Amino acid sequence: MTDHKIAIQPRPPTSPIHHHKLTVVEISRKVILIVLGAILVGVALEIFLVPNTIIDGGITGISIMSSYITTIPIGVFLLVLNLPFLIIGYRTIGKTFALSTLLGVATLSVTTSLLHDVNAFTDQTLLAAVFGGIFLGAGTGVVIRAGGSLDGTEIIAILVNRKSPFSVGETVMFINLFILGSAGFVYSWDRAMFSLIAYYIAFKVIDITIEGFDESKSCWIISDNHKGIGDAILARLGRGVTFLNGEGAYTGDQKKVIFCVINRLEEAKLKSIVTELDPHAFLAIGNIHDVKGGRFKKKDIH
Repeated sequence: MTDHKIAIQPRPPTSPIHHHKLTVVEISRKVILIVLGAILVGVALEIFLVPNTIIDGGITGISIMSSYITTIPIGVFLLVLNLPFLIIGYRTIGKTFALSTLLGVATLSVTTSLLHDVNAFTDQTLLAAVFGGIFLGAGTGVVIRAGGSLDGTEIIAILVNRKSPFSVGETVMFINLFILGSAGFVYSWDRAMFSLIAYYIAFKVIDITIEGFDESKSCWIISDNHKGIGDAILARLGRGVTFLNGEGAYTGDQKKVIFCVINRLEEAKLKSIVTELDPHAFLAIGNIHDVKGGRFKKKDIH
């Protein structure tokens, strides 16, 4: 029997992954935004929501109810209850996220302690729910944009998402609905409903804060007059367009697809341009959460 030797090729060395290191300016900007956002949330809690027995979701909501039952300041519960999740987040999600969240939670805890004895701006429950939700959403949105968080339930949701079919948003929603529903037993059911109003407003304001008022939209246009429509969009809207090659699945006809990105204020004008130049054109418009790079900046229209 002949011995056969198999030559084993050594595995080529893998290229090291170079992580982007934040500059001093980027770190300073992140810290300022997180601190500012946490202060806004602290104002929402101590000036609007807590004095009117309205709660938020997540660990914050649990902290508010725990403080109401035990008379221990909210800031203590915010720090103590979030700490285990920060440790888990540090080990499983990342150091930067965990440290950013720790900064936000610590600032929120200090802010609520400093504002605890300040009188509420209003004793009208509906006004407190509305304006508390606005401040809460704006502050939370600023912290999220800076790459941090103010609540350990988001860390729970991220970990659950890795081992279950539920998304992060769905998990957070389930947890918050349970906590907000608990307000009915701790306070009263009308307070639980006001808490839902505040939570809904905060949820919408978070979207606005993260995405901005100038929401971008993607536009897909299929037309035989693609050249005329593309020139009109460039000349009358100042937006660049891209021509893509398309093929009809049923007919096999070759088509030009126009792609461009506009803001929501330009949507009506774009529709009028397409209708004017080709009433039978196919037009699809969708929302975009973020636009970076390329030539999205408007050109000057003369």
